[in-house]
Parts: sequence; C-alpha cells; structure tokens
Amino acid sequence: MNDRLHALLIALLLAAAAPSFAQEPPAAGGPPPAPVSWSSLSPQQQHVLSNFGPQWSSLPPGRQQALAHGSERWLNMSDAERGDARDRFERFRALPPEQRQALRQRWQHFQSLPPSQQAAIRENYRRFQQLTPERRQELREQWRSATPAQRQQWLQQSRGKRGEHKGGEPREMREPAPHIPSHPH
Repeated sequence: MNDRLHALLIALLLAAAAPSFAQEPPAAGGPPPAPVSWSSLSPQQQHVLSNFGPQWSSLPPGRQQALAHGSERWLNMSDAERGDARDRFERFRALPPEQRQALRQRWQHFQSLPPSQQAAIRENYRRFQQLTPERRQELREQWRSATPAQRQQWLQQSRGKRGEHKGGEPREMREPAPHIPSHPH
C-alpha cells in the first residue's frame, strides 16, 4: 500500500473513531479544551494526521486533542491491532447512516456514564465474549424475543445480583446477570 493511501486510510480511521479517542469532557463550567499546535505533534503523529495538516489550526481544540490522542494510540498499536481497527472501521462504514448514527449516540451515552458503570459494562462484555459462540447467539435470540418488560426485569435482576444500589453504582461484581452465565454451556 503506498504511503498516501496508507495515510488516507489512517486519517479516515481516526476521523471515524475520534469520539472513542476523546478524553473525558471537561466538567460543566470547567475550562474549554486547549488547542494542540501542529508543531507540538511528533513527526510520526504528523505523518499519521497528514490529511488534517492544512486545516489543523481551524479544527476545534477538542477535535485536535482527540486526533492527537488517537494518533498516539494508533502508533502504539501492533500490526494485528491496526488490522482489527481497519476491519471495525470498514464494518462501520458499510452500515446504513441510521445505524452509524445510532452507534454514535450509544457511544456518547456510554461516555456520559460514571466510570463505575462503564467498568460494569466492560466487565459484562468481557464475560459475554468468553462464552461460546453458540451460547452468545442463544442469548442474543433470547434478548431479541423478550418483551421490554422482560428485558427490564433481567436488567434489574442483574443489578441486584451485582449489589448495585439505586444510583447505579456497583458495590461489587459478584456474578454476571442471570441471563448471562459465568461459564459457557
């Protein structure tokens, strides 16, 4: 792959994934994000972000920070991780615009959750990924066929089993939700 095409692919990946690279937004009433000067980026970062170079100074500071952070992450990825990121980006680009927007909104909602809730979600995801593909498919089908009331009941049971109080902060994570077993079938 030639350098120009490679740089374009990286820039597209970073642009699409920028929300995931963004740092936590400043607290309400906090200082706005500081701009990142192009000259403060390493030569490697400038190469990765070369498509943004001409308009860098006109980008909002939050976007500059997200892209700078994303380029650092990209440069620290292994070849396999970069390949996975490219694959995810291509799958994302293949989605209809409505689905891409829904995913962006879900990501923004996730980012707005307290760190303890984000950690609980990541832990549940990790446990789900440890299940066999057949069991994961079975659980997906159960979820899809459940009524909204059943889904809500499962979520409440899950929170109760993890020891969450009403505010949603987990006291501890003792076991997964009842509909996601801690071991594969």
